[in-house]
Amino acid sequence: MAEVTTALIKELRDATNAGVLDARKALQVTEGDLEKAKDWLRQKGITKAEERAGRSAREGVIGTYVHHNHQVATMVEVNSESDFVARNDIFRQLARELAIQVAGRAPSYVRREEVPEAVVRRERDIAVAQAKEQGKEAIAEKIAEGKLNAYFEEHCLMEQKWAKDDKKKVKDLVDEASIQLKENIVVSRFARFRVGEAPEVDLTAGEGEA
Repeated sequence: MAEVTTALIKELRDATNAGVLDARKALQVTEGDLEKAKDWLRQKGITKAEERAGRSAREGVIGTYVHHNHQVATMVEVNSESDFVARNDIFRQLARELAIQVAGRAPSYVRREEVPEAVVRRERDIAVAQAKEQGKEAIAEKIAEGKLNAYFEEHCLMEQKWAKDDKKKVKDLVDEASIQLKENIVVSRFARFRVGEAPEVDLTAGEGEA
């Protein structure tokens, strides 16, 4: 029996997009056999959320959250394929969790593809310049790539670690709901308001698919 390591769980998740708990259970049930674990997940209906990603999602809800001090409020539009799923408690709880995440972590974009090219270029140039100043010119590009990923993880909602479980990204949370509900789920846009400040992200911007 192979040891169910973090690396093995990650490999299975990368291959199937299953959640952490599902991937771990699949490997435990199949005694660490990666291919059998993939088959187990397929039998349970826990397959890649990407298989649904191309399907139109025009139904949905707007999840809201107001902090207990009434100084911060958020709205997140989450879309589904059907009104039936949009009325599901799991779907509505996801929208609520995303609104809480936006309140606490204040992302600037939904996903990395929305970050303006000028911003990406500036962050990369700064990282490369810093690496060269530190005498690391040979690996400057690799260092810059790592720092860019860190930037996305901080500023992009889907890339952020989930506030309630830092072993998961927000994308994992959305993918797990998509798998569970068997529909494409899209986080379209969000807005975050703080008393005395302009909204950090306009709710009319940031449309796209998870």
